[in-house]
Amino acid sequence: MKIIGERVSILEKDDVFSLVILPTTDKRKLGLMFLWLFAWSVCGIIVFVNLFKIQGRDPKIFMIVYLSFWFYFEYKIAKAFIWKKFGKEKLWIKKGTLHYQREVSGKGKIEECNLELVNNLNTIELTTSFADVFNQSFWVKGGERIEFMLQSKPIRLGLQLDDAEAKKVYKELKRFIKN
Repeated sequence: MKIIGERVSILEKDDVFSLVILPTTDKRKLGLMFLWLFAWSVCGIIVFVNLFKIQGRDPKIFMIVYLSFWFYFEYKIAKAFIWKKFGKEKLWIKKGTLHYQREVSGKGKIEECNLELVNNLNTIELTTSFADVFNQSFWVKGGERIEFMLQSKPIRLGLQLDDAEAKKVYKELKRFIKN
């Protein structure tokens, strides 16, 4: 088994290539994310309960709009927290078939494809744009660093890998995926 960084492991055994990428190893930040989710949830619940006590049309409209935004961000925070706590990316190549899964607690859709249909493997270079910096932050789920084309559909993986990890994973994958 090869260990690439703290979060990435590669295993090659009996003509099977297996790659596992964990979302995080930072327990302190994960604890802070839980506190953020908890506080955000409490705030939304308080506003929701008071929605029924408020008299007047304008305050109710304001609270409904507020709760719409609150619900959207509640969903995004919860999704990111669950991914960071229980998720992992798995890619394995076995008998000419590539399998990719974003697993959360043992569940997740597995993408399967013939290895001959995979091409244009490359790394996604980061820029100093707001979107790239935001997607590489701990607090979101995103920031894929490796991409390949499956027929004409792009498949991205390697959530929030740093440059060194992305290059090492790319190098290992390149040996199995011939463009």
